[in-house]
Amino acid sequence: MKLIIGNQNYSTWSLRPWLLLSAFEVEFNDQVVSLRDDGLSERLHHYSQSNKVPVLIDGDLTVWDTLAICEYISESYLDGKGWPLDKNQRALARATTAEMHSGFLNIRNEMPMNVKARRKIDLSDAAKIEIGHMDDIWAMHADGAFLFGDYGIVDCFFTPVASRFKTYGTKLSPKAQAYADRLLAHPAMQKWTEAALLETEILPVDEAGVDI
Repeated sequence: MKLIIGNQNYSTWSLRPWLLLSAFEVEFNDQVVSLRDDGLSERLHHYSQSNKVPVLIDGDLTVWDTLAICEYISESYLDGKGWPLDKNQRALARATTAEMHSGFLNIRNEMPMNVKARRKIDLSDAAKIEIGHMDDIWAMHADGAFLFGDYGIVDCFFTPVASRFKTYGTKLSPKAQAYADRLLAHPAMQKWTEAALLETEILPVDEAGVDI
């Protein structure tokens, strides 16, 4: 099984299924494809008609959407353990993951993931509102180690946001910050971070803010 990913310093979408596979010790190989602008569509089209990463290749099957990849991994390799076992908790975890998958556009646009950087940035009011909503979600549900108990897909989806908040020094409530710290301290995320710190390619479009 192979997972095609983008630059590990920047690619939030690639990080999510990579974390799930790594956290549950599913055997896979990853292949990094540069996300620089020149020739990007041609490079990515080699793996999927979506021209995006990540892409999971498992035998004859190719899956190209982040959430679909995580669902496939959970069903095929984790006996469904990517989601909570309780049906009510599972419904909430799916709803929360779907909101992250399609929402929080101002956070995405104004706070690109940049693992190596520590930056100051001026945020729009819309982004600040989204951060407050994110804080509420994390503080409300993260009573245990992770958002709905055991580590799973929903935590993989929020880890790139925790990385963003660290990069830009975002202030969170104590419970939300504790959850963000647990996400970043997870062994799978630590392994990703080590790889990101070794990268040398710079993508100017993702270099937001000013150094602090």
